Amino acid sequence: MPSPQPPRALFAMDPVHLPLLFPPPLMARLHQVAEIDPTLVVRDFADPALADALSRTEVLITGWGCPHLDANVLAAAPRLRTVLHAAGSVRSLIGEALWQGGVTVASAVTGNALPVAEYALAMILLAGKDAFAQRERFRRTHAHPSTAETAGTGNLGRRVGVVGASRVGRRLLELLRRFDFTVSLYDPYVDAAEAAALGAEPLALVDLLRTSDIVSLHAPDIPETYRLLDRDRLALIKDGGVLINTSRGALVDPVALTDELVSGRLSAILDVTEPEPLPAGSPLYALPNVFLTPHIAGSLGNELERLGRIVVAELERLVEGLPPAHEVRHTDLSRVA
Repeated sequence: MPSPQPPRALFAMDPVHLPLLFPPPLMARLHQVAEIDPTLVVRDFADPALADALSRTEVLITGWGCPHLDANVLAAAPRLRTVLHAAGSVRSLIGEALWQGGVTVASAVTGNALPVAEYALAMILLAGKDAFAQRERFRRTHAHPSTAETAGTGNLGRRVGVVGASRVGRRLLELLRRFDFTVSLYDPYVDAAEAAALGAEPLALVDLLRTSDIVSLHAPDIPETYRLLDRDRLALIKDGGVLINTSRGALVDPVALTDELVSGRLSAILDVTEPEPLPAGSPLYALPNVFLTPHIAGSLGNELERLGRIVVAELERLVEGLPPAHEVRHTDLSRVA
Protein backbone atom coordinates (compact mmCIF):
# COMPACT_ATOMS: atom_id res chain seq x y z
CA MET A 1 0.00 0.00 0.00
CA PRO A 2 1.29 3.52 -0.69
CA SER A 3 2.35 5.57 2.30
CA PRO A 4 -0.22 8.16 3.42
CA GLN A 5 0.45 11.72 2.42
CA PRO A 6 2.15 13.75 5.17
CA PRO A 7 -0.08 16.44 6.64
CA ARG A 8 0.26 19.96 5.29
CA ALA A 9 1.45 22.23 8.08
CA LEU A 10 1.90 25.98 8.37
CA PHE A 11 3.78 28.14 10.86
CA ALA A 12 1.92 31.01 12.54
CA MET A 13 3.98 33.13 14.94
CA ASP A 14 6.50 35.95 15.08
CA PRO A 15 9.23 34.68 12.70
CA VAL A 16 11.95 35.79 15.11
CA HIS A 17 11.17 32.73 17.26
CA LEU A 18 11.31 30.16 14.47
CA PRO A 19 15.09 29.44 14.32
CA LEU A 20 15.25 29.04 18.10
CA LEU A 21 12.19 26.80 18.30
CA PHE A 22 13.24 24.69 15.31
CA PRO A 23 17.02 24.74 14.72
CA PRO A 24 18.19 22.88 11.59
CA PRO A 25 18.32 19.31 12.98
CA LEU A 26 14.83 19.69 14.45
CA MET A 27 13.50 21.33 11.30
CA ALA A 28 14.84 18.38 9.31
CA ARG A 29 12.98 16.02 11.64
CA LEU A 30 9.82 18.08 11.14
CA HIS A 31 10.17 17.79 7.35
CA GLN A 32 10.20 14.00 7.68
CA VAL A 33 6.63 13.97 8.98
CA ALA A 34 4.97 17.04 7.49
CA GLU A 35 4.87 19.09 4.33
CA ILE A 36 5.82 22.57 5.48
CA ASP A 37 7.54 25.65 4.06
CA PRO A 38 9.89 27.14 6.69
CA THR A 39 9.98 30.43 4.78
CA LEU A 40 6.22 30.90 5.11
CA VAL A 41 5.27 32.17 8.57
CA VAL A 42 1.82 33.67 9.14
CA ARG A 43 1.52 37.01 10.92
CA ASP A 44 -1.87 37.97 9.47
CA PHE A 45 -4.47 35.37 8.54
CA ALA A 46 -6.28 37.94 6.35
CA ASP A 47 -3.27 38.37 4.05
CA PRO A 48 -4.53 37.46 0.54
CA ALA A 49 -1.12 35.99 -0.32
CA LEU A 50 -1.74 33.27 2.27
CA ALA A 51 -5.17 32.21 1.05
CA ASP A 52 -3.96 29.22 -0.98
CA ALA A 53 -1.64 27.93 1.76
CA LEU A 54 -4.36 28.29 4.39
CA SER A 55 -6.92 26.47 2.25
CA ARG A 56 -4.63 23.42 2.21
CA THR A 57 -3.44 23.58 5.84
CA GLU A 58 -4.27 20.66 8.13
CA VAL A 59 -1.92 21.53 11.01
CA LEU A 60 -1.06 24.96 12.37
CA ILE A 61 2.17 25.23 14.33
CA THR A 62 1.72 28.33 16.43
CA GLY A 63 3.88 30.30 18.82
CA TRP A 64 4.33 33.70 20.43
CA GLY A 65 3.02 36.39 18.08
CA CYS A 66 0.40 34.19 16.43
CA PRO A 67 -2.83 36.09 15.71
CA HIS A 68 -6.02 35.02 17.47
CA LEU A 69 -7.56 31.90 15.95
CA ASP A 70 -11.22 32.71 15.36
CA ALA A 71 -14.07 31.76 13.04
CA ASN A 72 -12.46 33.66 10.15
CA VAL A 73 -9.36 31.48 10.43
CA LEU A 74 -11.48 28.35 10.44
CA ALA A 75 -13.30 29.56 7.32
CA ALA A 76 -10.00 30.29 5.57
CA ALA A 77 -8.55 26.92 6.62
CA PRO A 78 -11.44 24.44 6.24
CA ARG A 79 -9.09 21.44 6.39
CA LEU A 80 -7.55 22.51 9.70
CA ARG A 81 -7.76 19.71 12.25
CA THR A 82 -4.87 20.30 14.65
CA VAL A 83 -3.17 23.26 16.36
CA LEU A 84 0.22 22.57 17.93
CA HIS A 85 1.29 25.49 20.11
CA ALA A 86 5.05 25.86 20.56
CA ALA A 87 4.66 28.06 23.62
CA GLY A 88 2.63 28.09 26.83
CA SER A 89 -1.01 28.89 27.46
CA VAL A 90 -3.53 28.79 24.62
CA ARG A 91 -6.20 30.59 26.63
CA SER A 92 -6.05 33.84 24.64
CA LEU A 93 -5.09 32.17 21.36
CA ILE A 94 -7.88 29.71 20.61
CA GLY A 95 -11.31 31.16 19.90
CA GLU A 96 -14.62 29.49 20.63
CA ALA A 97 -15.14 28.62 16.96
CA LEU A 98 -12.13 26.30 16.91
CA TRP A 99 -13.18 24.53 20.09
CA GLN A 100 -16.68 24.05 18.71
CA GLY A 101 -15.28 23.06 15.31
CA GLY A 102 -13.57 20.02 16.75
CA VAL A 103 -10.00 21.17 16.16
CA THR A 104 -7.54 19.27 18.35
CA VAL A 105 -5.23 21.54 20.37
CA ALA A 106 -1.95 20.59 22.00
CA SER A 107 0.55 22.84 23.74
CA ALA A 108 4.20 22.70 24.75
CA VAL A 109 3.27 24.32 28.05
CA THR A 110 4.77 21.35 29.93
CA GLY A 111 8.14 22.13 28.39
CA ASN A 112 7.78 25.77 29.35
CA ALA A 113 7.04 24.78 32.95
CA LEU A 114 10.50 23.33 33.51
CA PRO A 115 12.59 26.54 33.27
CA VAL A 116 10.03 28.41 35.38
CA ALA A 117 10.30 25.76 38.11
CA GLU A 118 14.10 25.83 37.87
CA TYR A 119 14.07 29.62 38.19
CA ALA A 120 11.76 29.45 41.21
CA LEU A 121 13.98 26.85 42.85
CA ALA A 122 17.06 29.02 42.30
CA MET A 123 15.31 32.02 43.82
CA ILE A 124 14.11 30.00 46.82
CA LEU A 125 17.65 28.81 47.52
CA LEU A 126 19.09 32.31 47.17
CA ALA A 127 16.32 33.82 49.31
CA GLY A 128 16.97 31.27 52.04
CA LYS A 129 20.62 32.35 52.09
CA ASP A 130 19.51 35.99 52.21
CA ALA A 131 21.69 36.45 49.13
CA PHE A 132 20.03 39.58 47.82
CA ALA A 133 20.16 41.48 51.10
CA GLN A 134 23.71 40.29 51.73
CA ARG A 135 24.70 41.60 48.30
CA GLU A 136 23.30 45.01 49.19
CA ARG A 137 25.14 45.02 52.53
CA PHE A 138 28.38 43.94 50.88
CA ARG A 139 28.11 46.72 48.32
CA ARG A 140 27.63 49.19 51.13
CA THR A 141 30.15 47.94 53.72
CA HIS A 142 32.73 45.96 51.69
CA ALA A 143 32.89 43.68 54.76
CA HIS A 144 31.83 40.15 55.54
CA PRO A 145 28.71 39.88 57.71
CA SER A 146 28.98 39.10 61.38
CA THR A 147 27.70 35.88 62.91
CA ALA A 148 24.82 37.84 64.39
CA GLU A 149 23.86 39.19 60.96
CA THR A 150 23.60 35.69 59.47
CA ALA A 151 22.04 33.91 62.46
CA GLY A 152 18.61 33.68 60.83
CA THR A 153 19.74 32.63 57.36
CA GLY A 154 20.12 29.21 55.76
CA ASN A 155 18.00 26.61 54.03
CA LEU A 156 17.92 23.85 56.64
CA GLY A 157 14.26 23.43 57.54
CA ARG A 158 13.27 26.63 55.79
CA ARG A 159 9.48 26.68 55.37
CA VAL A 160 8.47 27.06 51.72
CA GLY A 161 4.82 27.54 50.75
CA VAL A 162 3.84 26.68 47.18
CA VAL A 163 0.58 28.21 45.98
CA GLY A 164 -0.82 26.16 43.10
CA ALA A 165 -0.12 22.61 41.97
CA SER A 166 0.05 23.70 38.34
CA ARG A 167 2.52 22.13 35.94
CA VAL A 168 5.13 24.56 37.24
CA GLY A 169 4.07 24.02 40.85
CA ARG A 170 4.30 20.25 40.54
CA ARG A 171 7.70 20.41 38.89
CA LEU A 172 8.90 22.75 41.62
CA LEU A 173 7.63 20.40 44.32
CA GLU A 174 9.58 17.61 42.65
CA LEU A 175 12.75 19.71 42.63
CA LEU A 176 12.30 20.78 46.25
CA ARG A 177 12.41 17.17 47.45
CA ARG A 178 16.19 17.14 47.12
CA PHE A 179 16.59 19.81 49.77
CA ASP A 180 16.00 20.08 53.51
CA PHE A 181 12.95 22.29 53.26
CA THR A 182 9.61 21.97 54.99
CA VAL A 183 7.15 22.34 52.12
CA SER A 184 3.45 23.16 52.23
CA LEU A 185 0.95 23.43 49.39
CA TYR A 186 -2.27 25.32 48.83
CA ASP A 187 -4.43 24.16 45.94
CA PRO A 188 -8.20 23.73 46.25
CA TYR A 189 -8.16 20.93 43.66
CA VAL A 190 -5.57 18.79 45.48
CA ASP A 191 -6.57 16.56 48.39
CA ALA A 192 -4.38 15.52 51.31
CA ALA A 193 -3.31 12.22 49.74
CA GLU A 194 -2.21 13.84 46.50
CA ALA A 195 -0.39 16.63 48.34
CA ALA A 196 1.49 14.03 50.38
CA ALA A 197 2.41 12.21 47.16
CA LEU A 198 3.76 15.51 45.85
CA GLY A 199 5.90 15.85 48.97
CA ALA A 200 4.00 18.69 50.61
CA GLU A 201 1.76 19.32 53.57
CA PRO A 202 -1.66 20.56 52.42
CA LEU A 203 -2.68 23.82 54.07
CA ALA A 204 -5.39 26.39 53.72
CA LEU A 205 -4.08 29.55 52.08
CA VAL A 206 -4.22 31.63 55.25
CA ASP A 207 -2.27 28.97 57.16
CA LEU A 208 0.32 28.65 54.41
CA LEU A 209 0.86 32.41 54.38
CA ARG A 210 1.16 32.61 58.16
CA THR A 211 3.69 29.79 58.48
CA SER A 212 5.91 30.09 55.39
CA ASP A 213 9.25 31.87 55.28
CA ILE A 214 9.08 31.91 51.48
CA VAL A 215 5.86 31.92 49.44
CA SER A 216 6.10 30.97 45.75
CA LEU A 217 3.12 31.60 43.46
CA HIS A 218 2.24 29.06 40.76
CA ALA A 219 -1.53 29.36 40.40
CA PRO A 220 -3.08 30.09 36.98
CA ASP A 221 -4.40 33.51 36.04
CA ILE A 222 -8.14 32.80 36.10
CA PRO A 223 -11.04 34.79 37.61
CA GLU A 224 -10.86 32.77 40.84
CA THR A 225 -7.23 33.76 41.42
CA TYR A 226 -7.53 37.47 40.62
CA ARG A 227 -5.95 39.35 43.55
CA LEU A 228 -5.55 36.05 45.38
CA LEU A 229 -3.07 37.87 47.59
CA ASP A 230 -4.93 41.03 48.55
CA ARG A 231 -3.93 43.44 51.29
CA ASP A 232 -5.29 41.28 54.11
CA ARG A 233 -3.62 38.11 52.87
CA LEU A 234 -0.29 39.82 52.25
CA ALA A 235 -0.45 41.02 55.84
CA LEU A 236 -0.53 37.39 57.00
CA ILE A 237 2.98 36.71 55.69
CA LYS A 238 5.42 36.88 58.60
CA ASP A 239 7.76 39.84 59.01
CA GLY A 240 10.85 39.26 56.88
CA GLY A 241 9.02 36.82 54.61
CA VAL A 242 9.76 36.55 50.92
CA LEU A 243 7.19 36.46 48.12
CA ILE A 244 8.22 34.96 44.77
CA ASN A 245 5.96 35.49 41.77
CA THR A 246 6.76 33.75 38.49
CA SER A 247 3.07 33.24 37.63
CA ARG A 248 1.14 36.39 36.75
CA GLY A 249 1.00 39.85 38.27
CA ALA A 250 -2.80 39.74 38.49
CA LEU A 251 -2.59 37.27 41.37
CA VAL A 252 -1.34 40.01 43.71
CA ASP A 253 -2.82 43.40 44.62
CA PRO A 254 -0.07 45.67 43.22
CA VAL A 255 -0.82 48.64 45.48
CA ALA A 256 -0.87 46.52 48.63
CA LEU A 257 2.32 44.73 47.59
CA THR A 258 4.09 48.00 46.87
CA ASP A 259 3.08 49.30 50.31
CA GLU A 260 4.46 46.19 52.00
CA LEU A 261 7.72 46.39 50.08
CA VAL A 262 8.22 50.11 50.59
CA SER A 263 7.73 49.56 54.32
CA GLY A 264 10.49 46.95 54.26
CA ARG A 265 8.37 44.39 56.10
CA LEU A 266 8.53 41.90 53.24
CA SER A 267 10.92 41.12 50.40
CA ALA A 268 9.93 40.04 46.93
CA ILE A 269 11.35 38.30 43.89
CA LEU A 270 9.16 39.36 40.99
CA ASP A 271 9.52 38.06 37.45
CA VAL A 272 5.97 39.22 36.67
CA THR A 273 4.13 42.35 37.75
CA GLU A 274 0.97 44.30 37.10
CA PRO A 275 1.26 46.25 34.93
CA GLU A 276 4.08 44.66 33.00
CA PRO A 277 6.50 46.28 32.72
CA LEU A 278 6.07 48.57 35.69
CA PRO A 279 5.98 52.32 34.97
CA ALA A 280 9.35 54.05 35.08
CA GLY A 281 8.49 55.78 38.35
CA SER A 282 7.72 52.62 40.29
CA PRO A 283 9.68 52.41 43.57
CA LEU A 284 10.10 48.66 43.05
CA TYR A 285 12.96 49.25 40.60
CA ALA A 286 15.15 50.74 43.31
CA LEU A 287 14.10 49.00 46.52
CA PRO A 288 16.91 46.88 48.01
CA ASN A 289 14.41 44.24 49.17
CA VAL A 290 13.01 43.68 45.65
CA PHE A 291 14.67 41.51 43.00
CA LEU A 292 12.90 42.43 39.76
CA THR A 293 13.39 40.63 36.44
CA PRO A 294 11.68 41.18 33.04
CA HIS A 295 9.58 37.99 32.70
CA ILE A 296 12.58 35.72 32.04
CA ALA A 297 11.62 32.63 34.05
CA GLY A 298 9.95 30.94 31.08
CA SER A 299 11.74 29.51 28.06
CA LEU A 300 14.45 31.78 26.66
CA GLY A 301 17.27 31.34 24.18
CA ASN A 302 18.29 27.70 23.75
CA GLU A 303 15.43 26.59 26.03
CA LEU A 304 12.99 27.32 23.20
CA GLU A 305 14.20 24.23 21.37
CA ARG A 306 12.58 22.12 24.10
CA LEU A 307 9.21 23.52 23.02
CA GLY A 308 9.95 22.75 19.38
CA ARG A 309 10.87 19.18 20.29
CA ILE A 310 7.50 18.71 21.98
CA VAL A 311 5.67 19.99 18.91
CA VAL A 312 7.60 17.71 16.55
CA ALA A 313 6.93 14.74 18.84
CA GLU A 314 3.22 15.59 18.81
CA LEU A 315 3.25 15.75 15.01
CA GLU A 316 4.96 12.37 14.87
CA ARG A 317 2.22 10.95 17.10
CA LEU A 318 -0.40 12.47 14.81
CA VAL A 319 1.12 10.80 11.76
CA GLU A 320 1.17 7.47 13.61
CA GLY A 321 -2.50 7.83 14.46
CA LEU A 322 -1.90 8.40 18.17
CA PRO A 323 -3.60 11.03 20.33
CA PRO A 324 -1.51 14.03 21.41
CA ALA A 325 0.48 13.59 24.60
CA HIS A 326 -0.16 17.19 25.67
CA GLU A 327 -3.70 17.87 24.51
CA VAL A 328 -5.52 20.92 25.86
CA ARG A 329 -9.26 20.48 26.24
CA HIS A 330 -11.76 23.28 26.29
CA THR A 331 -12.98 22.18 29.71
CA ASP A 332 -9.43 22.51 31.10
CA LEU A 333 -9.41 26.27 30.62
CA SER A 334 -11.62 26.93 33.64
CA ARG A 335 -8.77 26.07 35.99
CA VAL A 336 -5.47 26.06 34.08
CA ALA A 337 -3.41 28.74 32.40
